[in-house]
Amino acid sequence: MTDELVPDPTAAPSAAPPPKDPTEDAAASWLRRVSTSSSMVTVLAFVLALVIGGILIAAVNPEVTAAAHYFFAKPLDLFKAAWQAASEAYLALFRGAVFDYDAKTLSRAIRPLTETMTIATPLIIASLAVAVAFRAGLFNIGAQGQVIIGAALAGYVGFTWHLPVVLALVVSLLGGIIGGGIWAGIAGVLKARTGAHEVIVTIMLNYVAISLLAWFLTTQAFRVPGSAEPKSRTVRSAAQLPLLFGSQYRVTWGFVIAILAAVFVWWLMSRSRIGFQFRAVGFNPAASRTAGISVARITVYVMVTSGALAGLAGAVQLLGTSKYLTDGIAGTIGFDAITVALLGRSKPLGIFFAGLLYGGLSAGGRFMEVVTGTPISIVLVLQALVVLFIAAPSLVRTIFRIPAPGADPKGATA
Repeated sequence: MTDELVPDPTAAPSAAPPPKDPTEDAAASWLRRVSTSSSMVTVLAFVLALVIGGILIAAVNPEVTAAAHYFFAKPLDLFKAAWQAASEAYLALFRGAVFDYDAKTLSRAIRPLTETMTIATPLIIASLAVAVAFRAGLFNIGAQGQVIIGAALAGYVGFTWHLPVVLALVVSLLGGIIGGGIWAGIAGVLKARTGAHEVIVTIMLNYVAISLLAWFLTTQAFRVPGSAEPKSRTVRSAAQLPLLFGSQYRVTWGFVIAILAAVFVWWLMSRSRIGFQFRAVGFNPAASRTAGISVARITVYVMVTSGALAGLAGAVQLLGTSKYLTDGIAGTIGFDAITVALLGRSKPLGIFFAGLLYGGLSAGGRFMEVVTGTPISIVLVLQALVVLFIAAPSLVRTIFRIPAPGADPKGATA
């Protein structure tokens, strides 16, 4: 045993291991960070939702159902029919949301993308509103009501006040911002002064805003003279958002406003002093109070800022797309904004792309239903599945065997 441990002096020296290439280590480290990042989990969650959605699309397809009856006689027919049903539905979804490659002209081919941008515009702004509250530790579930109030005030200014072209648009947008900020500020003040939970207060304010809009549409100040239909007068052309790419597309300069809003939220939360206080209070209110930050004041500021953005979303929807108020002016923008904010992980860039994704699913879903007969409810299922997997990243990591960030990859796969 001793002889085995003592090296032989006459033996040739063993070759030294080759030096490690630092570029290989850097590349492997970068690849590991990318593959285990939260962004990769988001992409894989979407892929997983598409796979499950494809199975559901195949399940409701009549040709697949017919092939299933003689599965044991010709099993390949079932798989071919399922693949054809899912692939045709997703191709139709792409054609209705991004690019219609079967269109005869380029202008018609890119129209689906402009529809996606149109639908996504107010959704992105409203999602930024929800994200500001989320990152400050507050849950603004009242974006729907704030969108309604913002649209109502912007509409009133837009069809009542006689102002020059540029000034009319600016003042109408400011009206929406002020309306949404005041509406959310009510919840902020109640939270700061009485400790009332913002979730309950904002939900109740949603119902108040819906009822208030219904009452507005019965008054002479809003309703079209001589009409019994519950809709307002049309916003004056001077207060309308101009079209971005000409009259053949519906997308307006509101999309540019959405981009500017995302840049503003990034600067506010990442570069400004007040944004640092927002994040500090959201991370640890007790420590922030000890550091001299007024938690009550910041709570009010956060809700006002969040509501102002939601009101801007309502104003953009009214002045750019709807042009007049109805009881369904907000649609489900405020509620979808919560989902998009979660999908974008409350980051402006993530919210921008998540909003485009939701806009594409909405625009493409209708086209998919018309072309392939696939129920548009499948799109709602896709949206729900994406949110489900985003909310459960550990489930996605387990399915795709992805280690958590910072974990030992060898230990994770053992």
